[in-house]
Amino acid sequence: QVYRTLGLNQSEIDAYFTGPAFLAWNRMGNLRGWAGPLPPAWHLKQLYLQYRIVERMRSLGMTTVLPAFAGHVPQGVLRVFPHVNASRLGGWSHFDCTYSCTYLLDPEDPMFQVIGTLFLKELIKEFGTDHVYSADTFNEMTPLSSDPAYLSRVSNAVFKSMTGADPEAVWLMQGWLFQHQPDFWQPAQVRALLRGVPLGRMIVLDLFAESKPVYQWTESFYGQPFIWCMLHNFGGNHGLFGTVEAINHGPFAARRFPNSTMVGTGLVPEGIEQNDMVYELMNELGWRQEPLDLPSWVTRYAERRYGAANAAAAGAWRLLLRSVYNCTGVCVNHNRSPLVRRPSLHMDTELWYNASDVYEAWRLLLSAGTELGSSTNFRYDLVDVTRQAAQQLVSDYYLNIRRAFQSHALPELLTAGGVLVYDLLPELDSLLSSHSLFLLGRWLESARAVATSDREAEQYELNARNQVTLWGPSGNILDYANKQLGGLVLDYYGVRWSLFVSALVESLNSGSPFHQDQFNQAVFQVERGFVYNKKRYPAVPAGDTLEISRKLFLKYYP
Repeated sequence: QVYRTLGLNQSEIDAYFTGPAFLAWNRMGNLRGWAGPLPPAWHLKQLYLQYRIVERMRSLGMTTVLPAFAGHVPQGVLRVFPHVNASRLGGWSHFDCTYSCTYLLDPEDPMFQVIGTLFLKELIKEFGTDHVYSADTFNEMTPLSSDPAYLSRVSNAVFKSMTGADPEAVWLMQGWLFQHQPDFWQPAQVRALLRGVPLGRMIVLDLFAESKPVYQWTESFYGQPFIWCMLHNFGGNHGLFGTVEAINHGPFAARRFPNSTMVGTGLVPEGIEQNDMVYELMNELGWRQEPLDLPSWVTRYAERRYGAANAAAAGAWRLLLRSVYNCTGVCVNHNRSPLVRRPSLHMDTELWYNASDVYEAWRLLLSAGTELGSSTNFRYDLVDVTRQAAQQLVSDYYLNIRRAFQSHALPELLTAGGVLVYDLLPELDSLLSSHSLFLLGRWLESARAVATSDREAEQYELNARNQVTLWGPSGNILDYANKQLGGLVLDYYGVRWSLFVSALVESLNSGSPFHQDQFNQAVFQVERGFVYNKKRYPAVPAGDTLEISRKLFLKYYP
């Protein structure tokens, strides 16, 4: 509405917004246009959804946060106002200027205040306000100058555009940029950006505090209040993971920090539908005065989760607590398992835990199946732990494949490759297909359900497929948001592995070397083919989870 008021035409607006699966990165100035344009119906439905969200939050006494103007603008602004001072940012991640390199309005240009204030006034008119606004101008984008005076002027301008519409405005800002580009954000630069806003009128999210806290090297954000946040998950990846010791102690240490300005705890995962236990734990810590005794906490957690005490289930959870959930040091949770990555001869199979603890937890959970099998939470966890065991097994078969190839042992290569491609991956796929929360069909159907026409449904489905696979037109951030879903394992990861094993067999048979570059080109056609295959996947589960897990266990338990 604001851009139209200013005189931009629809095609200029369409060229700016990304498709729905990539809007978060559009908001932060990383991407433009990719997987768009947004249909008019999308904007309307979002508007009505927002009314309902805001109303529900306020009825529960929650404080809503509205988005403010961070300075990123469509190119059309330069046509309507040819004299504005806007500079083009560089490409983001592995994207070139086709879908990246957005324009940033100079915060000192008078148009910055005009657009920023106009936008907030529209928002407030539409939704009312609780006076907290979010804006991220430099998220993974390098500012034009490292001069502290410039950075101070930027944050002051962003804040001024907020107070122009709401004199009581408080700016909520992600602190990710400081730990993401520490070479640029030295103490002087951080201080300048934070102190460009009056103390107390900005709240910083220490976004990745469980692994890379920023408050410690910035004198508690130089006096601005901050929230100690657990990020935990990137890309909504499946995979058992947690940093329970860091979570259990971190918030209390932050409170005790000299002149601490910590005002709360937060959860900020990129995707939340995995590792329920970690979020349960983090939420509980906000109500505690001191760290928990974790083994006894997790024993009670198992009982609460399944609705009954069970020694085997509690034992399984204590094993998971000390292994997968106890990553220490700087832990960054991107699932790098060969299962969900493009195959090569140089794949990462490192684990931060003892694989045998997961196999034993799997055995214990299965033994509790007779007693707890009617609990929906138990069935979910059984899928998840069996899936983790299978993920570990994929690494073992991969190592066997690589070893056989490197020692020119064709029979061993055919055996290991055959078991992986024709048995283990199909079995994993059928396990995942037995639970509704692990279905590709559910993921795709929920995207289609937002549509108001067939054409929109196609676009939304392509967005949903691209996000979990190629993440961009050409695999720009390939497998960043990998998921282990029934349908995806068979038709995407499985097909890739099949192609890889065939290429290695062909190489040994013909005596010609395996070329990763050639393989990448061939496998990209498979990956892209999956995004556009239009196949409909079931949105309802099939098969008995307990039975399938037991069958996998009898075949594969080491």
